Amino acid sequence: MARVKRAVNAHKKRRTVLNRAKGYYGNKSRSYRAAKEQTQHSMQYQYRDRRNKKRDIRRLWIVRINAGARQNGMSYSMFMNGLHKSGIELDRKVLSDMAINDPKAFSALVEIAKKAVK
Repeated sequence: MARVKRAVNAHKKRRTVLNRAKGYYGNKSRSYRAAKEQTQHSMQYQYRDRRNKKRDIRRLWIVRINAGARQNGMSYSMFMNGLHKSGIELDRKVLSDMAINDPKAFSALVEIAKKAVK
């Protein structure tokens, strides 16, 4: 039985890892062993942070909505409760954008929420 020659596959695998590791500091971009370990960690961080990014963006929206609501004399939780009770179904992304780019419309929403809460 003939032996398997792995030269092409092995080189391709190593080349892929080293290409992914371009720009890393020191040995992590030059040595296959260090590059392999670092790219594995990097890919784990990448996977984790794609999810954390969604969390961070949502937190930013909430901060912006809270700032806009407080400028109109209302807290974030009371504002969201008022919107819910009045049947207005706008998501946080849209509300955040309104708070920044269209303060008049946002203050109108705050007034609707105040009426619904009282």
